[in-house]
Amino acid sequence: MLRFALPLAATLVAAPALAETWDMPTPYGDTTFHTQNIRDFADDVKEATGGALEITVHSAGSLFPHAEIKNAVRSRQVPIGEFFLSTLANEDLAFGMDSQPFLATSYEDAAKLWEAQKPAIEKLLGEQGLKPLYTVPWPAQGLYTKKEIKTVEDLNGLRFRAYNAALEEFATLAGAAPVQVEAPDIPQAFSTGQVEAMITSPSTGANSKAWDFLSHYTPINAWVPKNIVVVNSRVFDGLDESVQQAVLDAAAKAEARGLEMSKAETEAKVAELEENGITVYEPSEELVAGLKEIGDKMLENWKSTASDDAKGALDAFQQ
Repeated sequence: MLRFALPLAATLVAAPALAETWDMPTPYGDTTFHTQNIRDFADDVKEATGGALEITVHSAGSLFPHAEIKNAVRSRQVPIGEFFLSTLANEDLAFGMDSQPFLATSYEDAAKLWEAQKPAIEKLLGEQGLKPLYTVPWPAQGLYTKKEIKTVEDLNGLRFRAYNAALEEFATLAGAAPVQVEAPDIPQAFSTGQVEAMITSPSTGANSKAWDFLSHYTPINAWVPKNIVVVNSRVFDGLDESVQQAVLDAAAKAEARGLEMSKAETEAKVAELEENGITVYEPSEELVAGLKEIGDKMLENWKSTASDDAKGALDAFQQ
């Protein structure tokens, strides 16, 4: 029996440390490309670290509601999480720049805006013990309604879905009544009459099966918002350097992959809306002009209360 003892002892000494597991809450369901991209990110981390770090993805707000994810990461209830960046605009307007109507309306402009915005975001989140890992844009936001909208005046009185402060202001300036509704609750909100119109991406519209409760969509390309993935700085700093680098490399890969997924998503989801009976129409010149007028007014309001960091980011973007 003794001849087995030494090899066993050697095996125990050589055994690697137990793998570290991170729980990662996300707000969106498994059919959303952001969640699919995050699952690929988790797989990349596991492969690159040889299983030393595994990330368990909890999608669709199943671990924490969307509004609580950032603070859950900050308080180290979880090490990592994803959320919609502009939901933090009430903390500082720099967070909500990508949801300013008609400020950045293409993927190219959105990338330029993020480069200008990124230093301010890193600073603001860093003060809360959070480290941004990567961002991924949604497709440009379109207008969903139960009838064709020809002018801004056609929105008057409609109950309008809002998911951040900027959209609440937008709806109010358009004469609509903003109602806070998270993405998973969209079908019920429309079905019960809680809301009658919304601005959101082709992704959210198709994933919500918008054809079950409305009839029209127009690609007004109002803005190109993004999700952000953040990690608790103390937790990240506690990783071995090689594992840190693996996470950063996987994040860079996820950011690039997510952009391409978003572009493909735009085409596929608009086609899906049409295939299921949604009337897709180009916005009229009158509607675009009216919406841009609202956007200009909102940007002026934004400037009057924005922090120096936010104003600096805007200046950098507009140069």
